Amino acid sequence: MNREKIIIKTSFIGIIFNTILVIFKLIVGILSNSIAIILDAVNNLTDAISEVATIIGTKLANKSPDRTHPYGHGRIEYFTSIIIATFIIIAGILAMKESVVKIVNPGSVDYSVISLVVIALAVISKFIFGKLVKKVGIKIESHSLIAVGVDAIMDSVLSLTTLIAGILNILFNLNIEGYLGIVISVFIIKSGISIFRDSMDIMIGKRFDKSITDKIKKDIISYKEVLNVCDLLLHNYGPNKTVGTVHIEIDCDTSASKIHTLTRTISASIYKKYGIFMTIGIYASNKDNKSKEIKDYLNKILKEYNCIKQLHGFYIDYATNNIYFDLIIDFDCNNKVDIKDIIISKMVLKYPEYSYNVIIDDDISD
Repeated sequence: MNREKIIIKTSFIGIIFNTILVIFKLIVGILSNSIAIILDAVNNLTDAISEVATIIGTKLANKSPDRTHPYGHGRIEYFTSIIIATFIIIAGILAMKESVVKIVNPGSVDYSVISLVVIALAVISKFIFGKLVKKVGIKIESHSLIAVGVDAIMDSVLSLTTLIAGILNILFNLNIEGYLGIVISVFIIKSGISIFRDSMDIMIGKRFDKSITDKIKKDIISYKEVLNVCDLLLHNYGPNKTVGTVHIEIDCDTSASKIHTLTRTISASIYKKYGIFMTIGIYASNKDNKSKEIKDYLNKILKEYNCIKQLHGFYIDYATNNIYFDLIIDFDCNNKVDIKDIIISKMVLKYPEYSYNVIIDDDISD
């Protein structure tokens, strides 16, 4: 079964499951005059709506690329996660509002053993459902399903507090629904904000996990022709669409035919292993003693600046007396241009016969 079918099937099951819970909880809540149970039912209704949003978002996200959106529509899934997160936050706010009302005007609550059994079954079933949905979401990298799963788990905790309130009411005639509702509503809102923030981070352009970038660089540097790997950039266009670019340094005498074979081989390998469409650029690397001497001197200068994280792309064009290199400078550095000018001036003092072409790169990936 493909990813889209798994998400849609799981979401349909969730819609049916939550609809059943809504019906039973509304009946129990109305009969027992429990605002907590009624709110719980409303919360389950928002879950069903969230799963409808997941289905719609998944369908739209799987539309084929077109001229307007050449990278596909995969990022729509992240919008879906934001919609679900918004429902969670709204549910938390409504729960808090009604809980405050319940504290101010407690009213009378008439719990029965049957109503508590219904709530207990809802707690267990909702928790198991949430765990399963979250597990499926993690397995197929669906942020929408993960959000639905987390929401279901939080709902089971909310229902558990209602169950506790009911037991205390029957045994000790205590009405603490409102206070428990305040506590759990805070957790619901916090959960929604967390899902919202995670989805926004990806949409804005989140730094890729170091474990992934390290593996990709390790795979590329394993080719004997590759002397260095740098400028690795990865762009996420949805859970199933990642596009990347990277530069490799190779011997300046390598022929075009060998470069062609090497870059095609690396690209195919990266796609097969990671599903990433990788474009590979080339930096030529000198192998003479003079170049080594100049590069060693440059590295000595760079050690004076803690904000400089890497030197790469170093190459001397002896035909034009041009020296090229890139510097990766930390984001926290506010005087990047000044640092570049100082480094060039020091190089000019030592090697005045060359012109210097320096590019400043941001620390985009580890």
